[in-house]
Amino acid sequence: MSASPDVAVRIALPTEDQEVAALRRAVVAKLAYAIGKDPIVASEHDWFMATALTVRDRIVDAWFPSTRAIYNEKRKRVYYLSVEFLIGRLLYDSLNALGLVETMRQALAELGVDLEGLRGIEPDAALGNGGLGRLAACFMESMATLGIAAYGYGIRYDHGMFRQKIKDGWQSELPETWLAAGNPWEFERPEVLYHIGFGGSVEAKEGAEGKVSQHWLPAETVEALAYDTAMVGWRGKHVNTLRLWSARAPDPLRLDAFNRGDHLGALASQSRAATISQVLYPADDSPQGQELRLRQEYFFSSAALQDILHRHIRQHGELANLHEQVAIQLNDTHPAIAIPELMRLLVDVHAMDWDEAWAITVRTFSYTNHTLLPEALEHWAVPLMERMLPRHMQIIYLINARHLDELKAAGKVSESEVGAVSLIDESGPRQVRMGWLSFVGSHKVNGVSALHTELMRKTVFSALNRVYPDRIVNKTNGITFRRWLMEANPGLTALLVETVGEKVLDDTSVLANFARYADDAAVQDRFRAIRRAHKVKLAGYIHRHLDVKVDPDAVFDTQIKRIHEYKRQLLNILETVALYDAMRAQPTRNWTPRVKIFAGKAAASYHNAKLVIKLISDVAQTVNDDPTLRGLLKVVFLPNYNVSLAEAVIPASDLSEQISTAGMEASGTGNMKLALNGALTIGTLDGANVEIKERVGDDNIFIFGLTAQEVEQRRREGFGTEQIVARSPALQQVLAQVGEGAFSPSAPGLYRELLDGLMLHDHFLVLGDFEAYAATQREVADRWRDPKAWWRSAILNTAHMGFFSSDRSIREYAEEIWNIPVIET
Repeated sequence: MSASPDVAVRIALPTEDQEVAALRRAVVAKLAYAIGKDPIVASEHDWFMATALTVRDRIVDAWFPSTRAIYNEKRKRVYYLSVEFLIGRLLYDSLNALGLVETMRQALAELGVDLEGLRGIEPDAALGNGGLGRLAACFMESMATLGIAAYGYGIRYDHGMFRQKIKDGWQSELPETWLAAGNPWEFERPEVLYHIGFGGSVEAKEGAEGKVSQHWLPAETVEALAYDTAMVGWRGKHVNTLRLWSARAPDPLRLDAFNRGDHLGALASQSRAATISQVLYPADDSPQGQELRLRQEYFFSSAALQDILHRHIRQHGELANLHEQVAIQLNDTHPAIAIPELMRLLVDVHAMDWDEAWAITVRTFSYTNHTLLPEALEHWAVPLMERMLPRHMQIIYLINARHLDELKAAGKVSESEVGAVSLIDESGPRQVRMGWLSFVGSHKVNGVSALHTELMRKTVFSALNRVYPDRIVNKTNGITFRRWLMEANPGLTALLVETVGEKVLDDTSVLANFARYADDAAVQDRFRAIRRAHKVKLAGYIHRHLDVKVDPDAVFDTQIKRIHEYKRQLLNILETVALYDAMRAQPTRNWTPRVKIFAGKAAASYHNAKLVIKLISDVAQTVNDDPTLRGLLKVVFLPNYNVSLAEAVIPASDLSEQISTAGMEASGTGNMKLALNGALTIGTLDGANVEIKERVGDDNIFIFGLTAQEVEQRRREGFGTEQIVARSPALQQVLAQVGEGAFSPSAPGLYRELLDGLMLHDHFLVLGDFEAYAATQREVADRWRDPKAWWRSAILNTAHMGFFSSDRSIREYAEEIWNIPVIET
């Protein structure tokens, strides 16, 4: 007897138990046939690899249909070029996207394996440093979630960003060995190999009808080998590709030299090539370091462009429609060399007319600017460019000449204004302005917050904005809520689902409904309990790694970001010293307990940033060892900040320090992650803080300090540091203590140079904002002592953060820059 249709359907659908059993069998099979281990002897790392490969199989099941659909529908592709992709750990991220977290947890439990333990085994991919790389990772996830056909292109760093170690308060840099035990997420593509040239000469050859063409004859060639990682979107409905390039020599071993006994010399070419993909951001304070950075940037940009053109020709058969099928986004200035590289490929290799090639190039490229700092808007010395990339320097000269001629012919610039819009800086030693090249070679240039975009128009790109008035647009940054809420804070996610419904998992606008519960005592209590659980967990981490006990009922006051003078960790620690002094002077006052949490890396050659880390560590040792404080104040510096550490710190944070000098932070994304998890922001009107304030309301954020306009006015008119210090007894005492060695008795003059710099030239307004910051910190303490007010504000912060989803950012890029439809599957 045949079953009824309804019964047949019920039989065909797998039950939860069947899904668990299927995963369990798949993991055991991977352990045996891919890892080569019997469960009896398998290590925790073996189980991690088997589990990751099992998850990867399920991602591949969605990857192939996604790729086929893109080809069959001839959809326009986005290519995202970034020197950083800070993707973090992928096991839990992928399980969450596929909806398999609890199923896999149960499957592993039946095998005697703990999923959380495996989660901790996975190394963080060392492919980025901070916000730039994390934004690229969030954008890749959102592009997949929104069904946008996209490739990410970057470098497969062997060691990436250094591993930070703090010894005696000093940062030291060690190689990050994230690939040492293998990477289960990637697929090597030995058939995807491109040759990248450096140096040599350029020859002009006359062809048919007297047309002259240029032929670059590189002196050195390096091979770029592709490694692909599948980037899965939410619910696993679409999967894109992150393609990273590894460098190697065409001939890895000179056998003749080896046989002569020159064993090291025989490997020289391989060693030189391999340096390109060894380390992220090699120090560039030497000519060799500058050359290596340029080699890195050209290496991955050229490989990406060759790959893009190869794919396009294979599918479309011609390059005349490249801009109709391809959008290339430059994530900051690092890949700017891609603009002349595309011109070289179109004109020299594919024999396209210059004017047609240039029109296609401009319509294909767009450029995201992430900073107004002059040192971050890369400038390459002309002699270095001429030596390393002689054909590209010719192309840049020609782009510049035509660009200037067109502007002069149109009457847009006078002879005296040419220097301001030229791609070549002639004010000193001649340099190529890579930011200017990115601007001129792109059809759209975007800032990453409303304030940053406006400052771009008025400051660094003011001259170019005047002659290309419609080119600059704003695209405020965003973050992926899947990682920074659902993965990092499952308790809060569950509370949101319970209060506003499951739709919040797919539609961030639904978060706004959470505001209805801001005054609900029961919801406040739940929110507070969820936060405290994370604080207890972080307190345990701090105790294990730093041997410092902290109170989970204290305010967890957090500043986690790259160590830089404009981010003003120095302001934070100086105010901490002032608080320490006040607590000792007034021991009976009703002080709000506080844990000051710092984390972040200083660039290897950034002396002052490293000195700030040392000062934080010295203050921490003094404060944490002082019994008179009775544990009311603790200071900790968490070493080796990365994505996984951020996932632990952010949901445990009560106060979010976003205190950069106004006008200097382009956007920030840490501010968004912390506010999404209900931390209250203390910050300046800088970057995305301005837009966060507009959404959460003045009563739910702590704003202090000079505005961007006031900062510029101070810099023009003088800092007045002596008068500022004279008016602040607390600041006088702090500067005297630090300067006289109260926190560094073995090296009393250690911080004198740092403080002298503040007094002589307070460029980052540390002294200028000190009193305002200190007063606002007292407001924070007062609010904390009113639990109803604090948790009301926390709920409203979470509720009003829907705008800051990277899904919203990507929709805006797709519709307004890339001209690509969003397909939410």
